[in-house]
Amino acid sequence: MKNKKLLALLVLGGTMRYILMSSKYSSAISGRVEISTPLNSHKRVQEGVHLYKNQIDPYLGDMVHETPLILISLAWAYSTIPQLVPWIYIMIDLAAAFILFKMSKEFIHQMFSKQSKEKGEYADETDELHLKYHDTIDIPKFVFIAYLLNPFSILNCVALSSTVFSNFFLASSFYFMAKQNLWPCIAFLSLETLRSLYPVVFIAPVLLVFGKSCKKDYARVAGSFILTCFAFCYISYSIMGSWTFINGTLGFVFFCRELQPNIGLFWYFFMEMFDHFRTLFLITFQINATILYLIPLTFKLHKDPLMLTTILISLTSIFRSYPCLGDIAFYLAFLPLWRRCWKFMAHNFVVFCFFLITLLIMPALWHLWMYAGSANANFYFGATLAFSTGQIFLVTDLLFAYVKREFCLKYGQKVFIDGKEAKIILE
Repeated sequence: MKNKKLLALLVLGGTMRYILMSSKYSSAISGRVEISTPLNSHKRVQEGVHLYKNQIDPYLGDMVHETPLILISLAWAYSTIPQLVPWIYIMIDLAAAFILFKMSKEFIHQMFSKQSKEKGEYADETDELHLKYHDTIDIPKFVFIAYLLNPFSILNCVALSSTVFSNFFLASSFYFMAKQNLWPCIAFLSLETLRSLYPVVFIAPVLLVFGKSCKKDYARVAGSFILTCFAFCYISYSIMGSWTFINGTLGFVFFCRELQPNIGLFWYFFMEMFDHFRTLFLITFQINATILYLIPLTFKLHKDPLMLTTILISLTSIFRSYPCLGDIAFYLAFLPLWRRCWKFMAHNFVVFCFFLITLLIMPALWHLWMYAGSANANFYFGATLAFSTGQIFLVTDLLFAYVKREFCLKYGQKVFIDGKEAKIILE
């Protein structure tokens, strides 16, 4: 993509965000439960800034869940340049989009180089499944646009959601992973892990990228990640003067103490759960969101860390305790990377219908539940459950499409048994 076009798109994305922030709809957007959660709400960040300025520990109650490093940075911004705070969010979101562009460009060039080396092993008549040179130009552009102009990411930024910081940290970590620059990759991943817990699973693709030589490399990378996490924890302790922030951030995410409705699955189950079953199901849900899929997927996709990263981003966005549309926007931006797998994706229309219908009826059902009093939690949860189901369809469809493409590259798109063409079915 030419620099002028790139700049024009950045200006367009920034302008759209600023216009909506300045409109009368900004407060309504920031109040939507699909966008703002207890973990990323800007109102809670403002409360934390106020408490910090008055020398009160923001983490003593159960209101503030932002990390100390981000909290003091925003406290400084509100004290010195309060009128520019919205622009800080806009610039960070635009930076995330640009970093995703650079990351995808690096990964696609690596994939293209790998394909050139392996091309002699591919079956005949599989040319349409190969990456083309123009893909190295087009795919990064599609990734860039898929995040920058995605309505989910725009609304996320307009609400001044701190998920903007999460997307920036993860995009930076994956960019440095693509560049094979260990310490910046580990640093950004540690920052986001201490903020929302679930990115700890991304240590798997990091290990696959940086630990290729021997077992000592795996230990070095894992040890670096752990030490960096402890270092940031100690810095946070030095800032706050206590360790209460750990319970207010990671503890809040893990124990899911606040059951405000959102687009996830946790809130309804634990709202209806008897207290003596809570611990069992809490551990079950958190295992499902972290390590349940991590080990089998890592073994299956150990040759392709990028696909592993894409699937893990998607699963953690779906199954985390406090998901929002900003999380969804981030993993949707990775879909253009797998453009050559789209041919095998069979549920595009079903997924589109799931997304469209559920996102349209969520606000209506929320109004009927909270304001009209003619519905209840079951109605809204039904919509969020259908939305999550649509996302699961999307993730499994992408994974199956990837496996089918790899099979066809090796054995061809047509398989013959006893002289007759066989139908390939992946179960």
